Amino acid sequence: LQLVESGGGLVQPGGSLRLSCAVSGYSFSRYDMSWYRQAPGKERELVAVIKSTGISLNYAESVKGRVTISRDNAKNTVYLQMNRLNAEDTAVYYCRAQSWPCDYWGQGTQVTVAS
Repeated sequence: LQLVESGGGLVQPGGSLRLSCAVSGYSFSRYDMSWYRQAPGKERELVAVIKSTGISLNYAESVKGRVTISRDNAKNTVYLQMNRLNAEDTAVYYCRAQSWPCDYWGQGTQVTVAS
């Protein structure tokens, strides 16, 4: 699989972004998909997960209520809708695909929240 993230950029505090992760390869629907982020000087953290069954889970307390993960199996794409962004959301956002024993990462997309 190849994962390519897009949709990052510079956004003002309070704004919104929708990140996309396009996956090339077969059997996308079999993979659990997740978004991680890594801020400067910090460890990579899990943001949200959507299982192959379509069940979605938000893990980061700091994004609960502001983030929605979704997937379109027909387009082999997973999305991360982020609202009410703040400076603490500034990070490189990574997409991950897992279906044991396979584990793939994208290269990341930068999100910068600043006025």
